[in-house]
Amino acid sequence: MYHFFVSRDQIGADTAVIRGGDVNHIRNVLRMKPGEKVFLSDEEQRGCICEIREIHMDRITARILSWEEGTRELPARLRLFQGLPKGDKMELVIQKAVELGVYEVIPVITRRTIVKLDPKKEAAKTARWNTIAESGAKQSGRGLIPRVTGVMTFEEALAYGKDFQVKLIPYEHAKDMEETRRELERIRPGLDVGIFIGPEGGFEEKEIALAESMGVRPVSLGKRILRTETAGLAVLSVAGYLLETRG
Repeated sequence: MYHFFVSRDQIGADTAVIRGGDVNHIRNVLRMKPGEKVFLSDEEQRGCICEIREIHMDRITARILSWEEGTRELPARLRLFQGLPKGDKMELVIQKAVELGVYEVIPVITRRTIVKLDPKKEAAKTARWNTIAESGAKQSGRGLIPRVTGVMTFEEALAYGKDFQVKLIPYEHAKDMEETRRELERIRPGLDVGIFIGPEGGFEEKEIALAESMGVRPVSLGKRILRTETAGLAVLSVAGYLLETRG
C-alpha cells in the first residue's frame, strides 16, 4: 500500500484530502484509480488507511477506513551527525538511516572532510537529501519524515547536541567493547541521542579530545574498521534493537 504524508488539517473525521506534489504522483505516475487504498500520516504521527474517492487536478479526496493504533517511531530521538563522505554516499546513509528509525540527520564538515560545498550547492544538496529522507520514510512506513539539516562544522554540531543525554563517537582507537555495551545500554525511551561519525579518514585526535570535553563518549565498534557509510548504520541498528526490545 502506498504511503503519503499530509498535514493535520488535511485529515478530517471521515475524509482526507491529498494536495501538492503527491497529486501528480498518484495521478500520472502511479495511475491510481478511485477505490484503491492508500496509507496517510500527519505530523502528529497519526496514520490511517483510506480509499480514494475522487481524483482532481489539484487534490485527491479519500474516505478514511480505519486508524492505525500506536506509533512506528522509536521511543528515543536518534540523531546522526554524519561527516560528509565523497560522491553519493550521503544519499545512501540518509536512506538507510531513515529506514532504521533516525530522527534527524546532520551533515558535518570535519578537518578531514574532502567534500567542499559552496552555499548554492549546499542548498541544492540539502533539498535533495530531504527528498530522499521523505522517500525513505514513505517506503519504511515511518510516522514522520526525518529532517536533514543544513551542513554544520564539527564545532557547531557539538554545540547543537550539547544537551543530549547520550552522545557517542565511534573511534578506531577506542578498544573496550564492554564500555561500548554500557554506553549503548544508556539509550532509553524519551532521550535525545547523538551519534557522531567521521568522514573518510576518520576524526583527528584533537577532534576526539574536543568531543570528549563536550561530554561525547568514544566507543569501539569492534576489531574491524568500518567505512563512514557503515559505522552510523551499525550504531543505529543496535540502538534500534535495544529500544524496540525494551518496549
